[in-house]
Amino acid sequence: MSGFFGVVSQHDCICDLFYGTDYHSHLGTRRGGLAVVNMNGFPVTRIHDISNVPFRSKFDSDLENLHGRSGIGVISDLEDQPLAITSRHGHYALATVGRLDNLNELAAQLLADGETIFSASMSGEFNPTEVVAAIINREPTLLDGLRRVQRDMRGSCSILLLQEDRILAARDRYGRTPVIVGEKAGAYAVTMESTAFPNLDYTVKHELGPGEIVEILPDRVVVKDAPRDKQRFCTFFWVYYGYPSSQYCGISAEAARNRNGASLAEQDDTDCDSVSGLPDSGVAHAIGYSNAARKPYMRAFVKYTPTWSRSFMPQNQSVRRLVARMKLVPVLDQIQGQRLLFCDDSIVRGTQLGETVQWLFERGAKEVHMRSACPPLLFGCRFLNFSRSRSEMDLAARRAIRKLEKGEITAEVIQRYTVADSPEYNAMVEVIREELKLTSLKYQKLEALIEAIGLPADQVYTYCWTGRDVDIQAEK
Repeated sequence: MSGFFGVVSQHDCICDLFYGTDYHSHLGTRRGGLAVVNMNGFPVTRIHDISNVPFRSKFDSDLENLHGRSGIGVISDLEDQPLAITSRHGHYALATVGRLDNLNELAAQLLADGETIFSASMSGEFNPTEVVAAIINREPTLLDGLRRVQRDMRGSCSILLLQEDRILAARDRYGRTPVIVGEKAGAYAVTMESTAFPNLDYTVKHELGPGEIVEILPDRVVVKDAPRDKQRFCTFFWVYYGYPSSQYCGISAEAARNRNGASLAEQDDTDCDSVSGLPDSGVAHAIGYSNAARKPYMRAFVKYTPTWSRSFMPQNQSVRRLVARMKLVPVLDQIQGQRLLFCDDSIVRGTQLGETVQWLFERGAKEVHMRSACPPLLFGCRFLNFSRSRSEMDLAARRAIRKLEKGEITAEVIQRYTVADSPEYNAMVEVIREELKLTSLKYQKLEALIEAIGLPADQVYTYCWTGRDVDIQAEK
């Protein structure tokens, strides 16, 4: 996952750009970048490794030397960006968010057609932003290039393109990620997280629709391509990804999580002494559960934020497990002799959760109940790289199916496990519960999750739970 922010202003924009980009630090783990247009109309970029230090710390020293009235910034999981591009369209800077399923295919075609060279990203693969730039540069205009990217790519790609005193912003054609425009006196900004706006004095002006492209100028926003009718917004923005104070489609992430936790409680009759959220992402769900169940909300863990914030998680799994443990500090008085119920956003691999449960029992917990704010994850995300697992078989639910099934595990077999309360589903959940050594384990039902969010089911993307998406089939 990644996040971006951009500003076009009648005055110097560096302060807004710096803090607006920083507000996306929870969406990326590896690279941070800023690009501003200098007096000669050329984009000046700064890109730093933020895998072990905060974005702000790496860019503080750059601010004195960066000046301009327009700029874009990005927090990225893997690749260097924004990229400064020189082409027949002049100079511009480019940032992208998403995942191109046919990245290698697009790059191979560009090379076959005469594109001379691509640099490698940090992962040793093609840099998606560079490939997107190459596609754009082949078209008569930058706007035509953005349209071509949306037409040719399979997957998801939202784009900010900075040129002189304007930004072209294009939202993914199915609207899987948010792109939101804000305004204040003398400036416009564009963001993925609306939480970046209030403290910078911006108010939301326009949320781009699926596939919509707008031109952002210092004094106005011009729609270049109207939005498509079909939307498939990523549900995980309300479950986990999104910052609590942000809104998407006008729906608050915090409020949706509170409703979702309350829904979990309404389906549950488990007796417990307290309700806790696994910080940070499970807290809002747990508060909703606590209020609806009339059980006290207690903090069995507190997160040590001075040095272990959420975004700085190493890619190495063994180190990630150590970091995850070091971040959570127990409150022993809330654990010893207690029947504890926890809410978490999701259960991915379950490795860290299993260690946490064992640790709780060793410290005197009487019972440990777990409630997942979403259904079992059965399929890897094809668009936003939600899980760092290299294989779907790393997922806790897939490991359970492999344990239960003796024969070939076909797509038809897996579909039986997606049906809540079916014999297969209940058996899968029980295997996961046993593996994690939980007193009880329950998952939110998909229908209840969608109801808590408040959008029609055909407007949200749910492939990671169901394995079904007509848009994916159409794109193949």
